[in-house]
Amino acid sequence: MGEIYWYKNESPKWTRNLALQGMKMPIGMDFADITGDGFADIVICYDLYGAKGRIDDPAPLGGKIDWLENPGNNPGNIQWKRHYIGQEVGMHRLRVGHFSQSDKWEVFGAPIVGLNDVFECLPIALFTEPEDVRKEWEKEIIDSSTFRFIHEVEKLAGKISSSPLESLLIASDEGVTWMYFEEKSKNWKKVKIGSGELTQFSKTGFKGAGNANVGSIGDDNFAYVVSVEPFHGNTLAVYCKPHGVPPQVATWKRIILDVFGDPNELGEGPCHHVVCADFDGDGDDEFLVALRGPYPWQGVFYYKAIDAENGQFLKWRVSSESTARISVGDFTGNGKLDFATIGYKVKHYYEAEDAKVMLFVNEF
Repeated sequence: MGEIYWYKNESPKWTRNLALQGMKMPIGMDFADITGDGFADIVICYDLYGAKGRIDDPAPLGGKIDWLENPGNNPGNIQWKRHYIGQEVGMHRLRVGHFSQSDKWEVFGAPIVGLNDVFECLPIALFTEPEDVRKEWEKEIIDSSTFRFIHEVEKLAGKISSSPLESLLIASDEGVTWMYFEEKSKNWKKVKIGSGELTQFSKTGFKGAGNANVGSIGDDNFAYVVSVEPFHGNTLAVYCKPHGVPPQVATWKRIILDVFGDPNELGEGPCHHVVCADFDGDGDDEFLVALRGPYPWQGVFYYKAIDAENGQFLKWRVSSESTARISVGDFTGNGKLDFATIGYKVKHYYEAEDAKVMLFVNEF
């Protein structure tokens, strides 16, 4: 429907408020206080598909990025102002932060497919805030020969030694890659964590990774990498290394933790997202895996490391609702991390029978 909503916590209920109407197929979002007024603004890409309504048919003039200006102290249902950032065909995921410098906001944009071929090399675009943030942003292609079929980009803070800059974890046809800007050499560095799932390609047509995230254990803030593989896959894997060894020089070992059923007739499985966070407050990260369905491969599973170096984890099912993506935050203000989910209901891929937006409160 092309509508963007935000939800306000007015305990004991949440109120839904319309922020924008008329955006053609909004898909990837992030947020930042772009205006500097203390309120979070939304950055969003849209208009990905062409006439077929599928990833293999990107719109030639699509892949646009806007930011929505938060009106502040919002009583609800006020249209937020749209401001155009830029465009790149196939734009699917974006992250807002400080990736190559700390003075201006940057948008790291990753297409999922190219205009000529689903599996062609993709241009990674970096959009930099201009003097007037409400004008079109400056665009630079920082890589065009490394990645194919990028499904996810996660923003990582505090992972670059002796640098305040943020970095990116990219899940693509190539597997899992850590990408960051090295201030000394002024170059973008790429560290291959693993190649992902390679054994199902003849059956599914996909390989590599679909989503990935980084977990911390004690004083090692890059202790393990968890990945769901391949694109819309069925395999959950963890990449392990000796504790304390820097990720740039580590030898990563891939261990399969779970396989959630067999691929369907489209060659797809139920896995769609993974997030790492310290939910129990013990100083170590756990992680959550989102499964879109159908049941029993539907909901959210919670994994806790027992021996991260050797890939040993315990797991619990914590939800049975269809889950496309997970958002982590202290939604109740009790100092503990909760999580929210949105159900998976996308034509041509999978449509859950009863897709919902859910909040799961950490009261343990």
